[in-house]
Amino acid sequence: MGNILTFVREARAELKKVTWPGKKQVWYSTLVVIAFTLFVSVYLGLVDMLLTGVFSRLFR
Repeated sequence: MGNILTFVREARAELKKVTWPGKKQVWYSTLVVIAFTLFVSVYLGLVDMLLTGVFSRLFR
């Protein structure tokens, strides 16, 4: 039980040292992730359509 309490105390002390991001930084990071996800999904969708067209013509 002593080990658990020591661990919890040390974990709380470490969490106090963390520099947490502000609202603005979280908002911009979220927008970057969403934009990148949309970009990659559009890119992969176009590649999929292109490859589907190429392979459907090859294997008719």
